[in-house]
Amino acid sequence: MALTNTSTRYGLVPQLLHWLVLVLLIAQFLLAEAAEDAPEGAAQLATLAWHKSVGITILLLAFTRVAWRLFDRPPPPPSQPRWQAAAATSVHWALYVLLFALPLTGWMTSSSDGHPVSWFGLFHLPDLVMPSESLEDILHEVHEALATGLLVLAGIHVLAALKHQFVDRDGLMSRMLPWGGRG
Repeated sequence: MALTNTSTRYGLVPQLLHWLVLVLLIAQFLLAEAAEDAPEGAAQLATLAWHKSVGITILLLAFTRVAWRLFDRPPPPPSQPRWQAAAATSVHWALYVLLFALPLTGWMTSSSDGHPVSWFGLFHLPDLVMPSESLEDILHEVHEALATGLLVLAGIHVLAALKHQFVDRDGLMSRMLPWGGRG
């Protein structure tokens, strides 16, 4: 398989970035739930530290994905009605925006709560905002709303991929699967 995209398939690098971000996003939701369910204390703080580190990793991967996409244009979409093409483009760009907005609002929430963000304990990141309880409350709500939005858009993305696979049968989904056809 080629590292870069072809006219009919995504290359190995975009596929790895896509599926790695998916796995990390699932981990994020599980870590957030675990932290919420944990009693206040060391276990909760350790879970939140992992959540923050994975979030920063997703942010770095989002930058990588956008940079790679600028360098390596995706294969053209299959023929489809204009409204579907517009919807697909909108959902994709909204997902990209959320891949930046969620980690940044999480980082700002942590900063406003007076808790530094470190990346797997290797180094601390600078605070993005000054500590403020009222700002922390707002940012936490925004972060959770964005997470809900991500779940909704990811669901739409999956349903659209399944529609292309099983209704349209246009091979769109196989373009992002490592074992999908040649190109």
